[in-house]
Amino acid sequence: MIKKLIDGIKKTEAPIVVGLDPKTDFVPKRILDKAIKEQGYTAEAIADSFFEFNKEIVDHIYDLVPAVKPQVAMYEQFGIPGLIAYKKTIDYCHEKGLLVIADVKRGDIGSTSESYALSHLGASKVGDNFIKGFDADFATVNPYLGSDGVKPFINVCNEFDKGIFVLVKTSNPSSGELQDKICDGKALYETVGKLVETWGQESMDGEYSNVGAVVGATYPEQGKILRDIMPHAFILVPGYGAQGGKGSDLVHFFDKDGLGAIVNSSRGIIAAWKNEKYGDPSKEALGEAARSAVLDMKEDIRTALIH
Repeated sequence: MIKKLIDGIKKTEAPIVVGLDPKTDFVPKRILDKAIKEQGYTAEAIADSFFEFNKEIVDHIYDLVPAVKPQVAMYEQFGIPGLIAYKKTIDYCHEKGLLVIADVKRGDIGSTSESYALSHLGASKVGDNFIKGFDADFATVNPYLGSDGVKPFINVCNEFDKGIFVLVKTSNPSSGELQDKICDGKALYETVGKLVETWGQESMDGEYSNVGAVVGATYPEQGKILRDIMPHAFILVPGYGAQGGKGSDLVHFFDKDGLGAIVNSSRGIIAAWKNEKYGDPSKEALGEAARSAVLDMKEDIRTALIH
């Protein structure tokens, strides 16, 4: 699967993934009001508005980027209707030729971990049939339970040609409370990075592994260290834009060939219509603003990588 992501990055010349993390505050009034008028103040109305919101964004950016990353919690909070919108979003993105990274951060052991992997990435066999769940292309995985939690995901990746991104050094301010702790003479995130490199040997797909890593743009020095520790792991880089990361912070996340990383932006793109930089917010130009924000991000990264 990582080969498909690399092909998409090369085709678009954009190592960018757009985070589809809808909130009612981000949804233009014209979309939200229409859904509420038709279905009232219900979970179904909010879920439908989220899908229409995602759809308009995707229609304007699908030719610019290789992938999107929906955060499942944004949908789960509205129960079954929310999960239906989540699944519809995944399917629509696939129709538009985009790869989907399911930001689910799952972590458990044994059959439970396997079930998480099958639900988000694979398919469950019932009789002679395989029944797909959400059918994303990648999923984010929490490694805190160790190999027992990660290897069931790797097995599913190998069976269904999928990939994972393991949390290594996350972008949030308090990540250091655990991830920076010194264990056996090195930071915990370094230990996890070495595990990711080891786990990845079980699922190589060309020069890179289907086992990638999540490393926040807000920690460029740690990113440089981890790039050396994990030479075969693709790095998913959150924290760009709204969280403070910028193109110049990202140089060491990439390999010398300009590959090896894909950068996520969520609010900076999906809420760009609220930013006067991209036009009058009262016009609610959701899709157009998202496209402009992607183009700005693409140029920022390109400029940083050529210097």
